[in-house]
Amino acid sequence: MRFSKGHGTENDFVLLPDPDGELDLTPTRVAALCDRRRGIGADGVLRVVRWAALGDGPPPEPGVEWFMDYRNADGSVAEMCGNGVRVYARYLEHAGLLPEAEMPLGTRAGVRTVRVTGGEISVDMGPATVGAESTAQVDGRTFHGVAVDVGNPHLACVTDGPLSVLDLSRPPGHDDALFPHGVNIEFVTPLRDGVVSMRVHERGAGETRSCGTGTVAAAVAVLRDAGLDTGTVPVRAPGGRLRVTVGAGTTVLHGPAELVAHGEIAAEWWSQV
Repeated sequence: MRFSKGHGTENDFVLLPDPDGELDLTPTRVAALCDRRRGIGADGVLRVVRWAALGDGPPPEPGVEWFMDYRNADGSVAEMCGNGVRVYARYLEHAGLLPEAEMPLGTRAGVRTVRVTGGEISVDMGPATVGAESTAQVDGRTFHGVAVDVGNPHLACVTDGPLSVLDLSRPPGHDDALFPHGVNIEFVTPLRDGVVSMRVHERGAGETRSCGTGTVAAAVAVLRDAGLDTGTVPVRAPGGRLRVTVGAGTTVLHGPAELVAHGEIAAEWWSQV
C-alpha cells in the first residue's frame, strides 16, 4: 500500500491514496500510522478518496470529485483541517489530479476551494462563527477566550503572557458543557505590529507545531480583541508562519504545503494493526 508524507508549517500528515474507497481504515490503524515510534509518525491521516466512494459522511455535491477524509492521530474523525486540506491539494498536484490552479474539495465541514500559486496554497475556509466567551485552564491559571467555529470547535484565548511557559503536554481544562465533543484550544498574543504568535493544543492530537483552523480562530479572536471584524493577520506558530484574511463573509488561509516522502507500507505490518 502506497503512502506519502507531507506537512504544512510542520503540522504533518500521512496521505493514503484510496481513490475507490477500498481501505479498511480503522481507528487502530490510524493511531498506529501516526505513532512516531512504531509507525510513520504524524499529527493525522489524510485519505485521498473520491467523494462518490467515501461510503460514509455527507452526500457528494455535484462537480466535486475529491474528498479530504481526515483522521486525528488518535484515530477519531475530524470535520476539518486547514493545514491538511492544503497538503491534500499539494498531493493532488503531485499526482496530476489537480487539473486547474483552483478547485473545490469536499470535507466534513463542507466544500472548500483551494488555490495553488507556486509555493503557497490558499484555502477558502468559509465563515468563522464567534460564539460564547469561555475559559481554559493550564497549571492552575485561567485564560479567557472566545468560542470560534471554523467547521470544527475552537477556544481562542488572547493573552499578554509569554506563550513559551505554558505546559501543553496535557489537554487544557475547558467547559465540557460548551464543548461536549472536545475542543481545539489556542493561546495567542494580541495584535501588535500586524503579527501575532500562537500555540495550540488540538483535540485528538495534543500540542501540534501548527493548526490551520486554529490559525483562523486565532486571527478572528485577535481582530475581535482589537475591536475589528475584518483584516489580514500573519500568525506565527512554532512550525512556521501562516496568513489569514478575515472578510465580511468568509476567511482565507494562506501558507506553504510540501510533500517530503513517498513510500510503501509493509503488508505484514498493516495486517497486524
